[in-house]
Amino acid sequence: MTFSISGTCRESGMSGIAITTSSISVGSRCPWVRAGAGAVATQNITDPTIGCDVLDLMGAGHSANDAVSAAMSERAHAEYRQVAAVDLAGRTGHFSGSRTLGVHAVTEGDGCVAAGNLLSSTAVTAAMVEAFENSDGVHLAERLVFALDAGVRAGGEEGPTHSAALLVAHEQPWPLVDLRVDWADHPVTELITCWQRYEPQMQDYVSRALDPAAAPAYGVPGDE
Repeated sequence: MTFSISGTCRESGMSGIAITTSSISVGSRCPWVRAGAGAVATQNITDPTIGCDVLDLMGAGHSANDAVSAAMSERAHAEYRQVAAVDLAGRTGHFSGSRTLGVHAVTEGDGCVAAGNLLSSTAVTAAMVEAFENSDGVHLAERLVFALDAGVRAGGEEGPTHSAALLVAHEQPWPLVDLRVDWADHPVTELITCWQRYEPQMQDYVSRALDPAAAPAYGVPGDE
């Protein structure tokens, strides 16, 4: 059904998630990020409120592991949920309920955690973590989206995926990166294309929000 990788960059303070699933519009409910807190993937049979709760706890200073444990302790229907989180220190936490679907796995790495369900094999999450750890030195969003692609190439889901998302938080209360492919035959490939088109313009949108007079021109017809 879903696989994801959540990661952080200790140098920049960014945190983010790349995720894909068989259903429509995964970016609308499964990935959660917040500046000053970290990143959370809530998946399997999704409860979006878990993402908010874990971010609140990490933002208050709890580690990812403690935040996930607290959020899932005595939670109604916890057996249906799969959760993975990373805080800004690179610490990770995860939970997979007893009714997590199919072949499921979680792999923790240096500043990252990959999780999945209904997988072709447990090698999928390991491949994502390996790709993330071997790509240090490039933008966090790029590390995440290509790690997700490594999961696809390692076998991905048991069936086809149809949506994907890339979400990164940095210094502002809104995401630095929020890219979605809501329905496609090859959503991760399209997500990579979206990222490659967005990256050269990414900082311009922050500049336009903070200081529009000093920001680059819009480069659209009518703005001469």
